Amino acid sequence: MRKKSDYVLRVCLILGDAIALILSFAMAYFVRIYVDPRPYMFESQLLDFTMTIVFLVPIMLVVLMALGLYKKSIFLGRSRLLEVSKLALAAVLSVAALIVYDFFVGENLFPVRIMALTSVVLSFAFLTIERFAVRGVMKLVFKKDYATKRVIIIGNSKNTEYLAEYIASTPESGYRLAGLIANRKYIPKDLKAHQYSSLKEALKKAHVDVIFQTDEKSTEYVYKQTVDRHLLYYFVPSETALSSHFGEMELVGNTPAVLVMTTPLAGGLAAVKRLFDILFSLVGIIITAIPMLFIWLALKLSDFRSSPIYKDNRLTQYNRKFKCYKFRTMKPKYSGMTAEQAFIKMGKPELIKKYRKNGDYLANDPRITKLGRFLRRTSIDELPQLFNILKGDISLIGPRALLPGELRDYGDRSLILTVKSGLTGFAQVSGRRDISFEERRALDIYYVRNWSLTLDLSIFFRTIAIVLKGEGAK
Repeated sequence: MRKKSDYVLRVCLILGDAIALILSFAMAYFVRIYVDPRPYMFESQLLDFTMTIVFLVPIMLVVLMALGLYKKSIFLGRSRLLEVSKLALAAVLSVAALIVYDFFVGENLFPVRIMALTSVVLSFAFLTIERFAVRGVMKLVFKKDYATKRVIIIGNSKNTEYLAEYIASTPESGYRLAGLIANRKYIPKDLKAHQYSSLKEALKKAHVDVIFQTDEKSTEYVYKQTVDRHLLYYFVPSETALSSHFGEMELVGNTPAVLVMTTPLAGGLAAVKRLFDILFSLVGIIITAIPMLFIWLALKLSDFRSSPIYKDNRLTQYNRKFKCYKFRTMKPKYSGMTAEQAFIKMGKPELIKKYRKNGDYLANDPRITKLGRFLRRTSIDELPQLFNILKGDISLIGPRALLPGELRDYGDRSLILTVKSGLTGFAQVSGRRDISFEERRALDIYYVRNWSLTLDLSIFFRTIAIVLKGEGAK
């Protein structure tokens, strides 16, 4: 399973940028009130101004993201000039965005023009200093061999030699050399000990997070190995292929490499999605706390011996198991069993085929309690999963969290687990239980391959409409 150092880096950057922006605007206000000797004709409310900026920070973070300031190639790349120029532009555009917002809302954010200009200068300065500090910490962490990605380089090309030498000699790059699969002439003399005879052997013996492929031999096979093991895959193109590359181009040292992504949900977008999940789950828990307490009491009173919360083993991103929380809707004696095991235990094996053929649903499922039928019909049984979202087990939107045994017969199982499972998803709003298992898996794979913020928003609003109407809930 690959390390999430890139994800952690981007989360740290987003949080650091948010703090830097808040401090810069607060400082601009402070300077105008307490440092600038000229009189002012507005009421001094530094705390109110700062709190307003806190709520408007997401607008400015979107500006930074649109400028590509959360790409690893820009943040950890060798050219600081590009990042600094983008930060200067981001400072200007952020203040401009707030001025436009202020024009329509009329909150009078900048009662005097000099405050807007000061905010631009301080935003640029604070963001530059903050990113310098984060970069220094990350490089120190990498040098200590924490959060680094272990790399296998495969391919008979001079790029194999270049990459191997760079990674071995540059610990602050965030990579560690774990294996080389190439002819000996492409392997530096001091790195011969890292050579493996085959990719299969290297994957078996080395703990790997990333594969770089430097030639075009067996690319389909190599790529499939990375998908099955949830590894990052970089293809290093030849000079003639550079003009027609696909994926995201990065420079590793002086070597251009194409990151071939199985899903668009990566990098800064994944970090933003996680921050949204945290915010949504916190608000959801606060709003539904009292209803959940009453449901918990009702379930406890109906069966003192059983826990009202059912914890089931499910799979999420990178094939990781987690405990999925739900209100108990099934009779305790069938808990933890597959549908096949439960129907055999109750002496009704004929229900197995009917259950699977009907999209894992029976109109009068004998395993479900009366209260459980109501909870399932209204989707209330899934409210405890708000805590799963807050913990980071799942996301608000994503493929359905699968049982470990459900993946055995599906060739694209690794693709489904490229992203976090979700409380709701594309399959759920496309028919919920009214479509077959195979159709749901196909829709989940489509979601992984074609993820976008627009698709997430569409699923979110469609979910609300479906739950309110009770469509597909059974």
